[in-house]
Amino acid sequence: MFRPGRWIMHMDMDAFFASIEQLDNPDLRGLPVVVGGEHRGVVSTCSYEARRFGIRSAMPVAEARRRCPHAVYLRPRMRRYAEMSALVRETIARFSPKVEMASVDEAYLDATGLERLFGPVEDMGRSLKAAVKEATGGLTCSVGIAPVKFLAKIASEQRKPDGLFLLAPEEVSAFLAALPVTAVPGVGRH
Repeated sequence: MFRPGRWIMHMDMDAFFASIEQLDNPDLRGLPVVVGGEHRGVVSTCSYEARRFGIRSAMPVAEARRRCPHAVYLRPRMRRYAEMSALVRETIARFSPKVEMASVDEAYLDATGLERLFGPVEDMGRSLKAAVKEATGGLTCSVGIAPVKFLAKIASEQRKPDGLFLLAPEEVSAFLAALPVTAVPGVGRH
């Protein structure tokens, strides 16, 4: 249920580089796709199909190849990713005057006081997701909504991919108490 107060949204594109590759080449949809350097490089990102094999960002490509030799391995196309990132940035700027890009595929939006324009904050999150999907031709994002940035980022991870999670102020203590320390950005194995 919507409660007035301070709301921060964290919008995180789902497997951004790999999803762009699957969007641009429909033959890659449903396949494990790994974007990264060649044999000595690291994985920039991978599709959710590749993640089922234990592949993750920053893993050496050689390790990814051991875990999933049948995956499609692609070199990054940074110009294309920047182009799509600009589309996302343009789209989310329509939702809040206060947007902070955290990287090419994630941003924070201040959703405080925008109920008159977008309705309850959950509705704003759903509208943002739909607008990003339409603008990019089908790419999905996950949105976390919480009273502060740190919690909004954690919230966006809770329903990936293509999810929305609202963490209300009265739920914060119980949520954090049940959260494994490795889910906290910058803590544990990353």
